[in-house]
Parts: sequence; structure tokens; C-alpha cells
Amino acid sequence: MSSSSSDDSGPLLGPADVRELAAALGVRPTKQRGQNFVIDANTVRRIVRTADVRPDDVVVEVGPGLGSLTLALLEAADRVTAVEIDEVLAAALPSTVAARLPKRADRFALVHTDAMHVTELPGPAPTALVANLPYNVAVPVLLHMLATFPTIDRTLVMVQSEVADRLAARPGNKVYGVPSVKANWYAEVKRAGAIGRNVFWPAPNVDSGLVSLVRREKPLETTASREEVFAVVDAAFAQRRKTLRAALSGWAGSAAAAEAALVAAGISPQARGEALTVEEFAQIAEHKRQHEGDAA
Repeated sequence: MSSSSSDDSGPLLGPADVRELAAALGVRPTKQRGQNFVIDANTVRRIVRTADVRPDDVVVEVGPGLGSLTLALLEAADRVTAVEIDEVLAAALPSTVAARLPKRADRFALVHTDAMHVTELPGPAPTALVANLPYNVAVPVLLHMLATFPTIDRTLVMVQSEVADRLAARPGNKVYGVPSVKANWYAEVKRAGAIGRNVFWPAPNVDSGLVSLVRREKPLETTASREEVFAVVDAAFAQRRKTLRAALSGWAGSAAAAEAALVAAGISPQARGEALTVEEFAQIAEHKRQHEGDAA
């Protein structure tokens, strides 16, 4: 009998369960994959609650690890699809689900692949993304999932506290940058809580934060494509200390062309990227298109 009964985690994984599972699988969490397993049942319940997971939700989870969060999600959602890159963890997860939540096992699907390469998922389209994202790839994975699965309406991710701050930052904030603008292209973004280090095994040397992203009801109104807007964002922050006239000169073809696009968009050429909203970046992208159209 596992020692989970003493910590009141029910079918969820407690600290002893996580260590037993890891030992049985010969798993040693690796820094390379950013693996820190959640060992506290109350924390995963809190994540599911904060994510507002509903009985009709189809949840996609990235990096399920040993299944701590997976089990809590399965208790609350209609179905859960987990995307796991690690071969050993991916092979073990279905049996953990079957052993602990046998009545929900048919509601669980596993995709063994790198989340950055996922283009489709089995079963109904996902409505929510809930994940304890590996710290080293958190932002690219999050943006890839939002771009690839437009049906994801609500997202709650646990990331390094500093990354959470960057994702949720507003224009003018010193940590506002590429992740902030790109996340805002898809969703309303906000910090949704802090998570201490002691709920993980091994304990990371940084604090974690929860970020909530609720997809915009209407996509941003712009004639520029996402790729065109993101190209402006990347250029603006590649040299964030420079004025936009200078930072965008390579992107526009010259400093004069950058200035023309900025003035046409109603933005001061002396402004810096960290002052602009995603809407303003879209306006700059639109004016470059128009200018190129006129020139042609």
C-alpha cells in the first residue's frame, strides 16, 4: 500500500507516491528538460481551480511528468490529452492513470512527442491548456500551442516567476518585451498567483508563478498577418535601448522608411518598443504593407 493515504491526496500523488514512482521507473529529474515534479496534492487542486476547468472541458497538458497535475485535471474535465517528450514518463503515465482513476482512464490520451512539433491532437479539439511548463522552453511552447490550436479558450500555465512577470507585463513596465506582446496578440494575460519552491521535487532554486490567458473574443483587428506583426515586435526588442526609428531600420529597409511607417501609424519615431501596445505594433506592420503596395 502506498503512503499516499496519510497525506489525504486520494487518487492524487503525494510526496511518497512521486518518489516511489520515480524510483520504480529509474527516473532522475533532469535540469536539461526542466523537470521539477509537483508533490503536493493541494497545489494541483488549486491549479485546476484557478484554471476554471469545467466538466465539459477538453484539456491539453504539456509536460505531465509523473502525472501529478494530470490526475487532478482528469477528475475535473471531460477529457485530458497529455503531451510528453520523455520516453520513460510517456510510457508510464497511462498505467498511473489506470491504477489511480480507473473510471476516467478512457478519458485520457497520451501523445509522446515534443510539444513544439505538435500540429494535431487526438479526439475533440482542446478547449483549455493547463500545464506546469518546463522552464527552459515555457514561452515558445505556450506561443506554439496558442497559434496551433485556436479552440484553446483558457490557459493556465505554471512557469518561473520571472517569466510569469514578463508574460503579464504591460507597456511601460521594464520587463515588458517580446513574450508580453506576443501573448497579448492571442489573449488577455494576467498573473494568477505564486507557487512556492517546496511543492516540487526536486525543489527548484527559483519561485514559480501562475499565468492566466483568456483568448480574445475577437481577434485583433488588423490587415497585417500575425507573422508581419511579430516581425516588427522582434525587430523592436532586438535592440530595445534604441529608438524605434533606429531599431526598425533593418526591418523597414532604412531608418527613413522606419520613420515613415511610424509617423503613418501615429507613433513617435523616438519612442521605444517597451512603450507600445500590440495594437500599435500591428499599425506599424500595416503601414509598411501599404507603403510597399504604393511603391509597387
